[in-house]
Amino acid sequence: MDKRHETKQLHRQVKAYENLRFLESKDARAVRILAEYLEPLSRFERFGIQDTIVFMGSARILSREAAEAALARAEKSGRGVASARTALELSAYYEAARELSYRLTTWSKKLDHGGRRFVVCTGGGPGIMEAANRGASEAKGLNIGLTISIPSNEFNNPYVSHELQFHFHYFFMRKFWFVYLAKAVVLFPGGFGTLDEFFEMLTLVQTRKMKKRMPIVLFGAKYWNEVLNFDALVKYGTISPGDVELFHRTDSVDEAYDLITRGLTVEALANPGARL
Repeated sequence: MDKRHETKQLHRQVKAYENLRFLESKDARAVRILAEYLEPLSRFERFGIQDTIVFMGSARILSREAAEAALARAEKSGRGVASARTALELSAYYEAARELSYRLTTWSKKLDHGGRRFVVCTGGGPGIMEAANRGASEAKGLNIGLTISIPSNEFNNPYVSHELQFHFHYFFMRKFWFVYLAKAVVLFPGGFGTLDEFFEMLTLVQTRKMKKRMPIVLFGAKYWNEVLNFDALVKYGTISPGDVELFHRTDSVDEAYDLITRGLTVEALANPGARL
């Protein structure tokens, strides 16, 4: 064989972990899943992230400023005024998430502990997620964004700490990182994604697959009472009466703050090794 041809053949050889054709194939699915576990784990350990406070809620809810501007445009054009007024009403949840995140981050930073405790974590998108990341950023705290690849419009959430911005392919690996590090969860009004995440957490708690005790707060009692009829589930016997005590409903930032900080103090700080 010609030496030049032999050298060319050698240069074509690719190691398995550099073979993109293989790594993107169905045969390497287990490798990709493992990567979505190990890479975030490595970064969390590097930045001393021990646990999180997870904020969930709609990506569609606007800040008050953006909602007011949208309403002004709608009134000027005479189109979409009703929906713009609804968006302005819902913007109260954006501002509440921002304030609650700010206060919880400030509280966490004052704790006497090693590492970073109770770091705000969101899905990294717009809406309620942006609000929570924004509040944590305004409190000068690191915060986490766990984004997911879906066919939707591009968005910009500039408030996620750059070092802790993650992008997942698999929903279940993203959910794992939401749940595994969480020591408290607060859910604002949201759609399918928020409901999915909420019911998965309730299922884990109800079935004792998640043994750690943590506050789960539904913020926006009016919204949740209208959207989810838990009393009907109790009435028909599909859940137990005690199951509605697995979470708290409130419309108050002060009450949510007290519920979460009290729960973290009693459960997480008193039991620092608690995980799933």
